[in-house]
Amino acid sequence: MPASDHELEHAGDQLATKLIQLGYAVVTAESCTGGWVAKVLTDKPGSSAYVVGGLVTYSNEAKQSLLGVTDASLGNHGAVSEPVVREMVAGALAATGANVAVAISGVAGPGGGSEEKPVGTVWFAWGASIESTEAVVQHFKGDRDQVRRQAVLFALQGVSGFLKQT
Repeated sequence: MPASDHELEHAGDQLATKLIQLGYAVVTAESCTGGWVAKVLTDKPGSSAYVVGGLVTYSNEAKQSLLGVTDASLGNHGAVSEPVVREMVAGALAATGANVAVAISGVAGPGGGSEEKPVGTVWFAWGASIESTEAVVQHFKGDRDQVRRQAVLFALQGVSGFLKQT
């Protein structure tokens, strides 16, 4: 089921509240969501208090040059993989000095899927350091917009859950 604008706004507000409570600022490293997580977080005035910035690294070249994703990870696992999203988190943290980062890379469709990674496959990672980074894969149903909306909601909720452990 696709995430509504209201659900996205609510999840963004919850994450913003948690970031403010902790005195943290987040950075996003997004591929298939194209900056949508950063957009939700910056929809509210004053968001510079808890958002450092966002990097849209859609191409493999951008993942490598801006976030330090390695040739080995891309070559051995592909852009939609656990090693890549973990490296995206590490690179985003290193590039910005943010307290926490979230990374997303997936196959939103309608094309680009494979038997191993069908349309709707999205890898996520979030963490405050390399050691604390958590990664998880989800398989969403629906068209491109529905997959992306579900991915944005999952990312916002995932970072909120991670921060509750802090």
